[in-house]
Amino acid sequence: MPRTGSIRKRPIEVDPLYKSCLVTRLINRVMEGGKKKTAEKIVYGALRNLSADENEAKDFLKKAVQNVMPKQEVRSRRVGGATYQIPMPVKHDRSEALAVRWITQAAQAKKGKPMVDKLTEELRDAAQGRGGAFKKKENMYRMAQANKAFAHFRW
Repeated sequence: MPRTGSIRKRPIEVDPLYKSCLVTRLINRVMEGGKKKTAEKIVYGALRNLSADENEAKDFLKKAVQNVMPKQEVRSRRVGGATYQIPMPVKHDRSEALAVRWITQAAQAKKGKPMVDKLTEELRDAAQGRGGAFKKKENMYRMAQANKAFAHFRW
C-alpha cells in the first residue's frame, strides 16, 4: 500500500542563550549520544572564543554558515540503465542543514585539540571563506557545473 500525505517539518526551538535557531541546529549537530549539555558547552565555548559579545558571535556564526551554504547540489538519477549526476538547486533549509553538517564534520576531522578549539577554528575559517567545510561547498559547486549537460534529465 502506498504512503499518503506529507510529513510536516517540526519547528526548531530557539536557543535560550543566543535566541537563535542556527545555534540550536549547531548544538544538535555536535551532540553525540544524547549528551546535550556537553554539546552546549562545546558550542557556547566556541562562540565565546569567537567573540565576547553575544550578538557579534551570532553574526559570526551566521556569516560562517552563509559562506558554506551550497546553491546547487548533484543528485543521482537513473535513466535507461545509466546513472547520471544531475545538478539541482538546493532549498534554503536543506542548504543550511548541509552547511552546519559540513562545518561540524570538518571540525571533528581535525586532530589533537579539544572540540571547542576545533569548532572555533572551523567557524573562523568558514567565515573567511576557507577551511574544510568551504572546500566541500566548492567541490559540490564544481560537480554541479561539470554535470550541467545532464540538467535536462531533472524533469
